[in-house]
Amino acid sequence: MNDKKEPQSLLDQHLIYLKLSFMQDHYQDLAAQAAKKHWSHLDYLEKLADGEAAMRRDRSIERRIRLARFPVIKTLDQFKWSWPKNINRLQVQNLFRLNFIKDKSNIIFLGGVGLGKTHLASALAYAACLKGHSVLFATAIDVINTLAAAQAAGRMKQELKKYTRPEILILDELGFLPIDKAGADLLFQIISLRYEQGALVITSNRAFKDWPEIFNNDSTLTSAILDRLLHHAETVVIEGKSYRIRDQIKH
Repeated sequence: MNDKKEPQSLLDQHLIYLKLSFMQDHYQDLAAQAAKKHWSHLDYLEKLADGEAAMRRDRSIERRIRLARFPVIKTLDQFKWSWPKNINRLQVQNLFRLNFIKDKSNIIFLGGVGLGKTHLASALAYAACLKGHSVLFATAIDVINTLAAAQAAGRMKQELKKYTRPEILILDELGFLPIDKAGADLLFQIISLRYEQGALVITSNRAFKDWPEIFNNDSTLTSAILDRLLHHAETVVIEGKSYRIRDQIKH
């Protein structure tokens, strides 16, 4: 039995050098199909190029999804519209046209716990990944903790880029935990740097009038944050009882 590998052809070597892995893996099979089905040279080349492009698109999407750091992948199709007592379905569906990314505007999902705010924010960001946009998902507290550590280590400038570079930043669970003065200042930096530069998607369980309580009762800072957030923003209000405790409600 001969286990020796066949020497690579010059074509294989060129395809490896050019990193055209789909073409390398499939050119022989497609050549056989081309002969059988009487494809022209251009048809054969087009099939190879189509396969290579499709594989690169898939890899690019997978990379964007990985870099987005979604806790769980969610889609709009999975959303249970029948659960919230009140939600503007047409408004939400229109957001999935993704015009807000080009406009560099903000989306804010407001509502109580367990009504699907994070689901919709994640689904929106996932849809954006599929369409070629860069995304980062993080909770508000994680952002503050990460920036505080970076500030202490003298890496603030580099760390800020992580939150300003993506086309969409998801700030999840704003208001679930109180934020001290230092944390509020850090969050304000992110919001200011992204203002008219990139889209923000925020989820919060607190109405805007209660936001000073989130930001250490600093009404001046809260006003400055809301001023930047709401200048180019669409707010989706979701009302109802928590979907996660629906079984307890039934009993």
